[in-house]
Amino acid sequence: MQLTFASYNIHKAVGLDRRRDPDRILAILREIDADVVALQEADRRFGRRMSALPLEAIREHTAYRPVPLSMKPDSLGWHGNALLVRRDIALVEAAPVPLPTLEPRGAIRADLETGGQRVRVVGMHLDLSGLRRRHQIRSVLDHLAGCAARCPTVLMGDFNEWAVRGGCFSEFEPDWRVLSPGRSFPSRRPLAQLDRIVVSDEWHVLRTGVHHSPLSATGSDHLPVSAALDLPKN
Repeated sequence: MQLTFASYNIHKAVGLDRRRDPDRILAILREIDADVVALQEADRRFGRRMSALPLEAIREHTAYRPVPLSMKPDSLGWHGNALLVRRDIALVEAAPVPLPTLEPRGAIRADLETGGQRVRVVGMHLDLSGLRRRHQIRSVLDHLAGCAARCPTVLMGDFNEWAVRGGCFSEFEPDWRVLSPGRSFPSRRPLAQLDRIVVSDEWHVLRTGVHHSPLSATGSDHLPVSAALDLPKN
């Protein structure tokens, strides 16, 4: 079973031209054409936390449906984190993942089912502080350890980690693999690999990459990253 996962900090749909353009973000998502997408900064962050992407537009103009997490009707996700899933992939359950934080950061988990296989996905946006990032990853791993059953898992998001290796990634045991799709920030002239994908050892990595197109170069201050993964039958 092959699935493509993508992570994208959409900067509240405000591009480098300082225009809020949800249609541009939706077009970029169609370019990426992933099966599951983790979004960061997907809402206005304050007040009613309105979604930066109109929910009806997601349904009408993409192949995705948002994983429902918010209690507010016009919001998307949890603390700016959202998961979009292709409509032919079943949602089993979803929950926010509590993080120790002083900033409006967060993480969300969804258990999905496709091809008779349960798959777990976590989208996250971690703190600017290195110490808190480590604590937050420990919280995510503790949350996963408390889930009912182990299954192939993908963690992805804006880790805010400038170190190529080490740093908060030291929290992962050898049964996790930290992927480095490439430099994704800032989008105009990428220097840092802030956006990462981390996979459990059940997955075989087919390819990873940074999606750099004319639209994505201006759509946000981050570029999207992705990983195509294969789950062997055994």
